[in-house]
Amino acid sequence: MANSQAALEADWLGACRRATEGLRGVLSDHPTSHERVEETGERGEGGDRTLVIDQAAEDGIFAELEGLHDGGARFSALSEERGSVDFGDDGILVVIDPIDGSTNAKRGLPHIGISIAVADGPTMADVQFGFVADLSTGEEWVARRGAGVLFNGEPLHQPAPPERRTKNGKLEVVAIEQADPQWLVPAAGRLAEHVHRLRIMGSIAISLCQVASSRVDGMVALWRTRSVDCAAAQLVVRESGGHVAFPGFADGPLAAPLDCEPRAPIVAARTEQGLAELTTVVDWQDA
Repeated sequence: MANSQAALEADWLGACRRATEGLRGVLSDHPTSHERVEETGERGEGGDRTLVIDQAAEDGIFAELEGLHDGGARFSALSEERGSVDFGDDGILVVIDPIDGSTNAKRGLPHIGISIAVADGPTMADVQFGFVADLSTGEEWVARRGAGVLFNGEPLHQPAPPERRTKNGKLEVVAIEQADPQWLVPAAGRLAEHVHRLRIMGSIAISLCQVASSRVDGMVALWRTRSVDCAAAQLVVRESGGHVAFPGFADGPLAAPLDCEPRAPIVAARTEQGLAELTTVVDWQDA
């Protein structure tokens, strides 16, 4: 327990910020879409083809993890590309997405994120630290369990602005992810019942952080998400006073495991009512 506590108290924020600067350098070194679409020839543990920029970004993060390990921290790491890596203690898990919004990155579109979470257990409920940065805007969200959210280094608004609804009671703006038409079309009718306008950002982590910042009233991922995409940002939402659910788990709305498998949709909202309404949009029966 003492070793685990020491690991939780390591300088995760400093490591995350240095990793973010490393990713900024990777993107600067590969400024064009032609350069960013180059693949390594391998597939990551998440199943996607690994881009050269993915690999370079992950290498930078793991250099920071090795530095923390050399300083005495003991943990394990789970990354989209490398899968599980042992740094001496499987009781503390670091969940990493080196580039959340890879399609945006390779196409030269916003938003491009980095997402890092630290947990002391196997599920979303166990995440203790979450870091998300948007390289396109320079914005940063940092959450610690029970301590709220820092946005660009300052406490996020408290109390949060109210949820916004139209005159007919619909949520004014909701972010949506996993916009493959095969999931979007069947959900369109259910979305129309509860949502006035949609926004698609191409990054699950950054979309969730928009819920935390009250820029959107909710967020829905229409199909199964991986923990690397949302472990950090779901804590950001919860610590901002918002609500999060991974529908379909008998052990509760935050019981989704921290692994590389696509497990369940994620739904987030500023209020419990909004969360309940948006949960009806997703098809989670097979989660």
